[in-house]
Amino acid sequence: MARHGVLITGGSTGIGRALVRRFALGGHRVWFTYRSNRAAAEALVAELGGARTRAFEFDQGDWESHRRLHEQLPEPVDILINNAAVGSKTVQRYVEGSPEECDAAFLQVNSVGPLWLARAVLPSMLDRGHGKIVNVASVGGGVATFPDFHIADGMSKAALVYLTKHLAAELTHEPVDVFAVCPGAVRTPMLQASLLDGLAGAELDDLVLRLPGRRLISPEEVAELIWWLCREEASLLHGAVLDASLGLGVHPGLLTGPGAAMGHASSTTARSVA
Repeated sequence: MARHGVLITGGSTGIGRALVRRFALGGHRVWFTYRSNRAAAEALVAELGGARTRAFEFDQGDWESHRRLHEQLPEPVDILINNAAVGSKTVQRYVEGSPEECDAAFLQVNSVGPLWLARAVLPSMLDRGHGKIVNVASVGGGVATFPDFHIADGMSKAALVYLTKHLAAELTHEPVDVFAVCPGAVRTPMLQASLLDGLAGAELDDLVLRLPGRRLISPEEVAELIWWLCREEASLLHGAVLDASLGLGVHPGLLTGPGAAMGHASSTTARSVA
């Protein structure tokens, strides 16, 4: 794989952190965003040496913050990975108001933000004749329906999948590939806060046993899949929406059927805006 400039949103924890490590150790110039967890972002930059990795504070879905980010990026973006999102717990960092304000925040951060980012980087990708855009959605909303989860969260992931398909259709004859990856239950701080912390020992054991493969997915597994999608060989999958849930997307009843211990969690995905 040629050496590229990679922009990863939500890169300080979870899947984003695994992505930053994978692309930086693969020799790319990596720029990643964080919203509030400056310490974690700075620690990751220090771990990776700092020469080819930089972190930028970013409030996804806020237009002025988008404008500042693109002014600060040192070079054009060759690979955009829209990973940042809010879930049932982290949405409260954006708004502390009514359920309607939370609904709006889900759509603004999880759907409108990635649209703005893609729109900003596409012209230079087309001018330079290459580019990759990977949207990290969720099995909930992106692939399957989980009626106990937050409806606006699922809507936002469905919208991100639509964005993927729409961009892919527009770019069918262009040298820019677009994909969506829909993870399932990934062991990250977001899943911990949204679901795992609320389960007692027996309930947690039951949840894991109900999951496909009887295990949680690691962030590194998702990062490795996205790394491969950014190789030239993956162009054959242009426009693909990949169910990366170990099979939960084809068998959602494992979590929504009788005896499920999920309660009213908002998402089985585990991304982070921290």
